[in-house]
Amino acid sequence: MVYVYSFACLIGGLTIINAAFSYQSKHIDLAFWSMFKFQLITLPLFLTANMLIGYGVKLGYKALGNLTYVLSTSKGLEIFISIAMGFLFMKEIPSWKTWVGLCIVLVGFVIAKYK
Repeated sequence: MVYVYSFACLIGGLTIINAAFSYQSKHIDLAFWSMFKFQLITLPLFLTANMLIGYGVKLGYKALGNLTYVLSTSKGLEIFISIAMGFLFMKEIPSWKTWVGLCIVLVGFVIAKYK
């Protein structure tokens, strides 16, 4: 069950962060004050996201006992979420090269897990 909690925390935190940055890149002007205002408004979101990611890593380490694998899985999950955010916010359609790259990352996780 700790796996599920860890995975849920990581998905939640990484989705919040990637959604905020995707929204920023699409809708927030490059002017200093508009960017500053957006960053101030999103401080509670980033606090929540960082807490979720922290708990996700901590619970993942508790479940697996291998921090390298937990952090690598977190980065792979972030890549997948980044692809999804690119599709949702920027209407970017992932090419076959993107999916091949993601598969290579997944194969790397499997190789890292088996010693």
